[in-house]
Amino acid sequence: MYRPEHPNPATRRPRLVVLLLVAFFALQLLVVLAFRTVRPPPSPASSSATVSVPVPLPVAVTKDDDSGGCGEDSLVYVYDLPPVFNRDLLGLCDALAPWYSLCPYLANDGLGLPAGGTNLSEILPRELLPSWYASDQFALEHIVHRRLLSHRCRTADPARAAAFFVPFYAGLAVGRHLWAANATDADRDRDCAALLAWLHAQPHYRRSRGWDHFIALGRITWDFRRSPDAGGWGGSFLTMPGVANVTRLVIERDPWDDMDVGIPYPTGFHPRTAADARAWQRYVAARPRPRLFAFAGAPRSSIKGDFRALLLNECQAAGDDACGSLDCAEGKCIKNNALVLQLFMESRFCLQPRGDSFTRRSLFDCMVAGAVPVLFWRRSAYRQYGWYLPVEDGEEEEWSVFIDRNRLRAGNLTVRGVLAAIPEARVRRMRERVVEMIPRIVYSAAGGDGLGAGMKDAVDVMVDGMVRRAAEQRRTRTWSNT
Repeated sequence: MYRPEHPNPATRRPRLVVLLLVAFFALQLLVVLAFRTVRPPPSPASSSATVSVPVPLPVAVTKDDDSGGCGEDSLVYVYDLPPVFNRDLLGLCDALAPWYSLCPYLANDGLGLPAGGTNLSEILPRELLPSWYASDQFALEHIVHRRLLSHRCRTADPARAAAFFVPFYAGLAVGRHLWAANATDADRDRDCAALLAWLHAQPHYRRSRGWDHFIALGRITWDFRRSPDAGGWGGSFLTMPGVANVTRLVIERDPWDDMDVGIPYPTGFHPRTAADARAWQRYVAARPRPRLFAFAGAPRSSIKGDFRALLLNECQAAGDDACGSLDCAEGKCIKNNALVLQLFMESRFCLQPRGDSFTRRSLFDCMVAGAVPVLFWRRSAYRQYGWYLPVEDGEEEEWSVFIDRNRLRAGNLTVRGVLAAIPEARVRRMRERVVEMIPRIVYSAAGGDGLGAGMKDAVDVMVDGMVRRAAEQRRTRTWSNT
């Protein structure tokens, strides 16, 4: 929040020496006000000039980028919810997940522990470490909330807002009950029902019936869509009365519900400036890629015909020189994400089958590492992240490869055969396209001015998309900002 500086008492003294002091302190005040919301700049060691750049890299500015300003029709209001719906949940970080404490991952406003104190420091160049953290996918709600609180398009006046953000940490609220032995359906729904009761009493929600409101969810949509039968999985937040008109920004959307919008899983990369992002882009673009492809994931032995086991077998059959594999059983990749990052940085392609659901954080880890994702289900990306990953008119072929999983199962083709047949010039163009897209699929650690230099991160894309969506709804429905 902005807090005005105290006036300088020296301004009351007319003497010349005092006037000179006033001028000096006024200059200092201007400097403080100019930089009060900006994080400290990177040290000289983190300058992009220190990174070898043998590969030319396109500037990461997309077609819808502008100067970064916010007009009156693109302002966002962030509700100040009662702390029980967000801050209090952070205090329960030891009990939010059954396998490990989320406390280290919720530190630093959800970014997690800095990479300098984690296993990531063993594989990343020292000058790039300030942009990396040990982040967890379930911290997304906290990350988005933090970014929007200092976002350049935020307004403190709801009457001026084009869209309204509801910072409810629903994924944490529901997630803490998902594996609890004695948790009931009522336990999983209690916080969500209370949030809706609070929201429905707000005048700006009542005015639009929620059509210009949005929320970020740090768990997949299916965790909030419990079937009507008692004992079903998850909570029922997204099927409750009164949430139907609210846009849900969720790491995996329901393809049949237009109010769900897919947003990227958080990775460990959180640049503070455009210079930080470009330094990383240059680094991954220049990395040697000795392996053709890689796969990181745990097989599902309990599933008949487990596709991930098939891919592990494909990788092993290709040999270590062509494919690198990482068995992520027993949370190995969660505990040491550096293993995944290193594997992907050494590979030109990375295999992205469905996980427990159709999407995986691994897709974004792969792209941030500068590798081209190989997909086997269209719902894993093409029907998920329309605001972030281009798929119109065959654009998905610019940054990904799709392989028919049924033909692979039948033995009519091999992963190695498909990927090895792609001309080297096309592989290079695909990798350049992936690297160009990195800024818009990550959540920056930037302050109110964002990354700067016309570069947008995932939250900037989110704000643009939500403002457009609210404007479209306003044109077709009967409410206004008055």
